[in-house]
Amino acid sequence: MNRKPIFAANWKMNKGASETEDFVKSFLSKLQGQDFPCEIVIAPPFVSLPKLADMLHNANAVQNAHAIQIAAQNCSQFDNGAYTGETSVLMLREFYVHYVIIGHSERRSIYGESDAIINAKIKKAREANLKPIFCIGETLAEREGGMLETVLRTQLTDGLKDISEKDLLETVIAYEPVWAIGTGVTATSDQAQDAHAFVRSVLKDLYGAETAARIRIQYGGSVKPNNAAELMACPDIDGALIGGASLEPQSFMEIIRNGCGHSA
Repeated sequence: MNRKPIFAANWKMNKGASETEDFVKSFLSKLQGQDFPCEIVIAPPFVSLPKLADMLHNANAVQNAHAIQIAAQNCSQFDNGAYTGETSVLMLREFYVHYVIIGHSERRSIYGESDAIINAKIKKAREANLKPIFCIGETLAEREGGMLETVLRTQLTDGLKDISEKDLLETVIAYEPVWAIGTGVTATSDQAQDAHAFVRSVLKDLYGAETAARIRIQYGGSVKPNNAAELMACPDIDGALIGGASLEPQSFMEIIRNGCGHSA
């Protein structure tokens, strides 16, 4: 099954508007003359979405701007109202957002987001025709305790509850072992492939083999230029969700260059 790889930069709480402008100018200059067979996505903080949208979509958008899609790092499960600090999917649409990261481990662990909340956010994103990047992953204690498959199956089953096959096909799954996020520790290619293959097997149970084979599953967790090729060579890994290494244009570019040659 030919699945187009997707490389997404999750900047987390880094880069305001001016830093976003500097990054995009540098990154697009490096894209000059290159045509990677993959999707490139940038998820800046909310306050930097207007600057990113302006640079990529206004009438004077810089060359190669069309090569980048915009993502948000989160969304509300509500349309509007008394939800201080929240951002609705319709607000995101105004800034040419196509993707939204949902269920990141930091949202789960720091802000207490449950599978039910994540499920509501996925549904709300699809109502607005946004494509979820749905994050799942186990902690080190869960992996060492033999709970990997139980945790992933629960997160998938509950997170995708009542999500139609049509909406699933517009969703990207991001497998991020919590113990590898921002730690410098990366799952081995065998560990990552085994987890991705298991995720695809759960999707097969839920939606059938044909649909499962079409779903893109990213790997996230200390992805760097020097490990991207090995990870992307795995048959069930369809790109990467990249944190710290995406904050520098050259590093992000090298991950895409190294990974794109070995995926799909």
